Amino acid sequence: MPGTPAKSSLSPLLDPEAIQKTEYLGLQARTIVEGYMAGVHKSPFRGFAIEFAQHREYVPGDDTRHLDWKVLGRSDRYYIKQYEQETNFVAHLLLDGSESMRYGSGAVTKLDYAKVMAACLAYLILLQRDAAAVTVFDDKPREHIPRTDSLAKIHTICAVLAAFNPTQPTAISETLDDLARKTRRRGIVVLMSDLLDDEDKLIRGIQHLRFVGHEVIVFQVLDPHEVSFPFQGNVEFIGLEAQGRLLTRPSEIRKSYLEEFGAFLDRIRLACERCGATHIRITTDQPWAEVLTAYLATRQHRYG
Repeated sequence: MPGTPAKSSLSPLLDPEAIQKTEYLGLQARTIVEGYMAGVHKSPFRGFAIEFAQHREYVPGDDTRHLDWKVLGRSDRYYIKQYEQETNFVAHLLLDGSESMRYGSGAVTKLDYAKVMAACLAYLILLQRDAAAVTVFDDKPREHIPRTDSLAKIHTICAVLAAFNPTQPTAISETLDDLARKTRRRGIVVLMSDLLDDEDKLIRGIQHLRFVGHEVIVFQVLDPHEVSFPFQGNVEFIGLEAQGRLLTRPSEIRKSYLEEFGAFLDRIRLACERCGATHIRITTDQPWAEVLTAYLATRQHRYG
């Protein structure tokens, strides 16, 4: 239509399709989290309490509502009021946006599923006045929302998640190592990925995060067909990260595939257990709310 700008020339945040995806993602997150919160009486993350405890220096991304303006007036320096039960943790949400995450045997891909999980966790953490930072990566970080404790940032987070499309292979360990080197304060690192990468490097990356004091939570997101391998007849498999194509009869390789894939899953789980990381394997046919509720209930019981 004459005079109408091409879709590619629009800002992603003004693109009607992007707006629709963002609103859907935000609504999903809010619905799931509020449904969970309605049934609990104690937060699984410790946030701001009522009683003032101390000050700490302002960090970009902190909610300015907690600035101590009297201190600013006296010292010309920015300080945040900390309260008795303010968490010492920042949650670093790491979302694998590599090409293998595009796979989906049904309507929901692994990446779609992980995006909703990331949005839910971000919403929950910010709702409770804890801090979150979000990174989407493939072979390197591609999108990053810096540390914030402002719930108003959830729209930005959802917009970035919704707009991201995978185009590159993954390199999980590089992202984990980079975070371990750059973060000075211990925090919670939540990795959402299918973990289809070099096992040894991946495990070393998780160990690096644990070594510097981070709590590590790994959500391994898989498609049901990757776990059960139900394919029949002659099937051409297309590698999503430059592995090429393979035409074969699944019935002839099903047994060996299931053995190899099962052994891979066991190795990842045991490696996480040995270094003190939490490993949760999920498939995209599991309801988001059930996964989130079950995990947070377990975490609440574990940490009180």
